[in-house]
Amino acid sequence: MRELEERIRRDGIAEDGDVLKVDSFLNHQMDVELFQAMGREWARRFAGEGVNKILTIEASGIGIACVAALEFQVPVVFAKKSRTRNIAGDVYAAEVPSYTHGGVSTAVVSRRFLGPDDRLLLIDDFLASGAALEGLLALARQAGAAVAGAGIAVEKAFQPGGERIRAQGVRVESLARIKSMSPGRIEFC
Repeated sequence: MRELEERIRRDGIAEDGDVLKVDSFLNHQMDVELFQAMGREWARRFAGEGVNKILTIEASGIGIACVAALEFQVPVVFAKKSRTRNIAGDVYAAEVPSYTHGGVSTAVVSRRFLGPDDRLLLIDDFLASGAALEGLLALARQAGAAVAGAGIAVEKAFQPGGERIRAQGVRVESLARIKSMSPGRIEFC
């Protein structure tokens, strides 16, 4: 998506260690008009797929997923990275390693909100190692839900996650795919 790529070129900061800072518009301060354009693009790409719910994981995916859900006119469910008091009863759970934060969290979703009648679109801000997306796929499988695909804002195509997820037969639609990056340089596919 040209608009997202241009914004990354203008405001994204490539740092050592394959870190891309897009916190000024994507995952700290949020440009909701950009999110709206992203949601429209995913709605176009997944038109006719019967998506009836969007599934994401806290925290950075929530804003993007909510705005995309307006385009699909469906609810959003987000996996919490730990069980809390307000999630009572049975849950689906999947361990999710975090590249950004280090460590492993257990993503949970109440069984009340996902089931075999759901056709999900998974939404997240980044795809690099694929760990978060694999966690969401595990939650969907536990629920018996179908997965129409995954909508990703930024894919680091030089890391193995996208290839690994696609090899599982999952349709991945990334709006910006980065071929390579280094401090001060970002190259798109």
